[in-house]
Amino acid sequence: MSYTSWRGVIGCIKPTMRPGSFEELIRILPEGVGVIPLFLDIKEGKIDAFKRAISAYEPLIARLAEAGVDLIHPEGAPPFMVLGYQGEAELIARWQSEYKVPIFTSGTNHIRALKALNVKRFVGATYFTGEINEVFARYFTQAGFDVLGMDGISVPFDKVGSLSSQEVYAHIKKVFLKHPEAEAIYLLGSGWRVMEVIDLLEQDLGVPVIHPVPARCWEIQRRLVIRQPVPGFGRLLAEMPIG
Repeated sequence: MSYTSWRGVIGCIKPTMRPGSFEELIRILPEGVGVIPLFLDIKEGKIDAFKRAISAYEPLIARLAEAGVDLIHPEGAPPFMVLGYQGEAELIARWQSEYKVPIFTSGTNHIRALKALNVKRFVGATYFTGEINEVFARYFTQAGFDVLGMDGISVPFDKVGSLSSQEVYAHIKKVFLKHPEAEAIYLLGSGWRVMEVIDLLEQDLGVPVIHPVPARCWEIQRRLVIRQPVPGFGRLLAEMPIG
């Protein structure tokens, strides 16, 4: 694959069949990076559904390793965060040992991005409600962060992409203004279709915004030893800090 993807090939495992974030990633990745996408079909945004999904990732990881990719990214923060920070780390270590390919999850990517921006306390926004937001907050607390809030917007799991960027902007701003001491805003989930308001949020609120798609692009570049800043989608990708 090196002759067509001369800067490296990543295998991504998408947790749902919804469109959106994959196209967004492709548009901002540097030329010469190849992507092989595989898909799960998680339909419910519930803790039990995410726990059940974990076993479905491994056969796809095996397929990508066999295909000879340079890097594997099983996407989807919730399925791995419900394992807890340590449980996720143990699973990644086992997979890397067995399949001999570097692996990073959405959660580890977001932790690395926050650290690269020197963030210690942040406020989170999600498109989930109820107990699961406590699970997400606990994951980051276990990783050493001060989570000031993890506030959800109520929307059916399969309708997240129908939220307008203006609606999401208003939700995020409301969340942040309850915790103005936050050093960053974290958006959990790739289902948001809000890439165009990341810079606007950073300008208005004065803190970096960690959105899963730019964070994914940033880590893919770091892992493949590429440094090609992409303006317009937040400080992380525009400045490409080492993390």
